[in-house]
Amino acid sequence: MGSHNKQTDMAGKLVRELRQCYGLGASFFRAAATRVEMTDVDMQVIDMLENRGEATAGQLASLMGLTTGTFTAILNRLEKAGLVRRERDPNDGRRVIVQLATGSDGKQEIDPLFAALGKAWEEMAAHYDDEQKALLLEFLQRSNLLAREEIARLREASVGDEGIFSAPLGDLKSARLVFHFEAAQLSLRTGKLAGSLYHARFEGPVPDVKVKDGVVTIRYPRRLWVAGKEKRTAEVTLSAAIPWQIALKGGGALLNAELGGLDLLELDANGAGSTFRVDLPEPSRVVPIRFGGSGSEFIVRRPPGVAARVQTKGWGSGVVFDHQTVGGMNSDARLQSPNYEGAALRYDIETSGSGSMITITAG
Repeated sequence: MGSHNKQTDMAGKLVRELRQCYGLGASFFRAAATRVEMTDVDMQVIDMLENRGEATAGQLASLMGLTTGTFTAILNRLEKAGLVRRERDPNDGRRVIVQLATGSDGKQEIDPLFAALGKAWEEMAAHYDDEQKALLLEFLQRSNLLAREEIARLREASVGDEGIFSAPLGDLKSARLVFHFEAAQLSLRTGKLAGSLYHARFEGPVPDVKVKDGVVTIRYPRRLWVAGKEKRTAEVTLSAAIPWQIALKGGGALLNAELGGLDLLELDANGAGSTFRVDLPEPSRVVPIRFGGSGSEFIVRRPPGVAARVQTKGWGSGVVFDHQTVGGMNSDARLQSPNYEGAALRYDIETSGSGSMITITAG
């Protein structure tokens, strides 16, 4: 029992020292920044670049726990002071590479501040043998990894002052929205979000919102009965800067998707007893679309001249495709636009379920 208490006490002391270490690190940046008339955030950016050599603006913003818009203002200030320089990634014009600028007067003032602490750490490390150093290195690496994961967790689905959920776009090349709804009204749009991956605003009960590895998951809890006065409204805007996959799942909902300007990879909408109104964007590839759910209504509009084909599965549903109609018990029919064959940019639409009404038009 005594040994267990001793171990617990030692673990507690270690955790307290770690917290103090993080706090003292922040204090060091504030004190150093005061010496050279800068902000502690500016000093932290410079320190990160000293360690990493270079990084993208998105990576630095993520490590700092800042939105891309806020971080851009910091980079503007540092670049104006001659402390950093930005270049477009030659392999991806959307990425901005940030590096320390060499030879500036400001940099010469800052270097001695970090050099003194670095020398003190080297002298302290000299008191430990290689095996002890390896243990300390592993411990610090794991500690830093945990800190980065916690920063990312805190930033996921962050809520702004105006009640807007968002997450940074960072260096993502594509993303996916998964929306689970029950008796809700969803308005889905596309927009230029200045470094944000998405924006979302909710009225009534707030759903569970998670963001991980470019997947935005919004989930309303499933209920067998929803109070008549309970209003569930969601307004979601997706960044037009990257391609998206979209999955809409649930029932008893009204969904309006205006996707003009979005690079759509695929769309999967499945909801019993729901109404879907979808304005599709100009396709940049062959885009698969799947509509499902019994007793639902799908009203879909694609841009003029865009090729499309629809395949129906199930029974008792009515399909209107341009000027062609399929109804009754037909369970396997295919309709296509005259320009479908050979079209490289087109929509392949599949419908399933029963008792639904699907209307697909161009214009």
